[in-house]
Amino acid sequence: MLEESGRETAAREPDVGRFVVRYGTSRLLGDFEARRGLAFARGQDVIVRSDRGVEWGVVLCPATSQTATYLGGNRAGGGRILRQVTDEDRRARLEAVDREKELFHRAELMIRERSMQMQLVDIERIFGGEKLILFYLAESRVDFRELVKLMARDFNTRIEMRHIGIRDEAKLLADYGDCGKPVCCNTHLQEMPPVSMKMAKLQKATLDPNKISGRCGRLKCCLRYEYDTYEEHRRELPPIGATVVTRNGQGRVLSQELLSRKLIVAFDDGRRLMTAADDIVTVVSRGGRKNGLDDDDE
Repeated sequence: MLEESGRETAAREPDVGRFVVRYGTSRLLGDFEARRGLAFARGQDVIVRSDRGVEWGVVLCPATSQTATYLGGNRAGGGRILRQVTDEDRRARLEAVDREKELFHRAELMIRERSMQMQLVDIERIFGGEKLILFYLAESRVDFRELVKLMARDFNTRIEMRHIGIRDEAKLLADYGDCGKPVCCNTHLQEMPPVSMKMAKLQKATLDPNKISGRCGRLKCCLRYEYDTYEEHRRELPPIGATVVTRNGQGRVLSQELLSRKLIVAFDDGRRLMTAADDIVTVVSRGGRKNGLDDDDE
């Protein structure tokens, strides 16, 4: 009886596999299920059903407990992988791109005719046609209720207005950064990390705004990547102004070379030497300077 019950339970359970899929203009991530018999490789184009409708997606990897932990709050949702993309789907997508351009110009004209204080940035038509999402910039709240009604009637679909910030605009439209690579926000970044001038100062980056600002006009996200390592080394090393005893004698710390974990020390006899952290015997006095850093945000 127990064996039969087990077979009945197994028969009722869906035979599925799970995959992490990236989809949508905003590069959303979701945990999607598919029948276990269907195998999907990394980078394979698929048609999925999300909570927004039928969408075009790209498989990133199988979904596991590890990917769930990694994604955390970045996961937008999930759904089901309907099928691998077909030639007909590819033709439909090309037509959809032209359709989006047409809808963008028509929506932009409607906004301009009503002198609405908003800037249309981008438009996304869900692949299945269930919804049209308009991304816009605005300095203050905009009453677009009548505009939405008009668009819904004219475009014959549901309309969603999405207010975005200037960094989100770069995520939608930017291509390459000063480094010559695709901008991070449009490739692998799922969240926009807070970046401050303190991070640039700590890494001894130039403080010229034109050189440390990204395509969005804000401080570059990459200033955040190594900050934790710099900060950890800064806290472990004697601060600037500290009096230290080294294997070469006693002196005062003039500067820190954080990544190499070394200090420039001015000794009592006038010598200035690059000194490794391991050569510091003791810290006599930590001094009063804070390395010229402050907590001012961008």
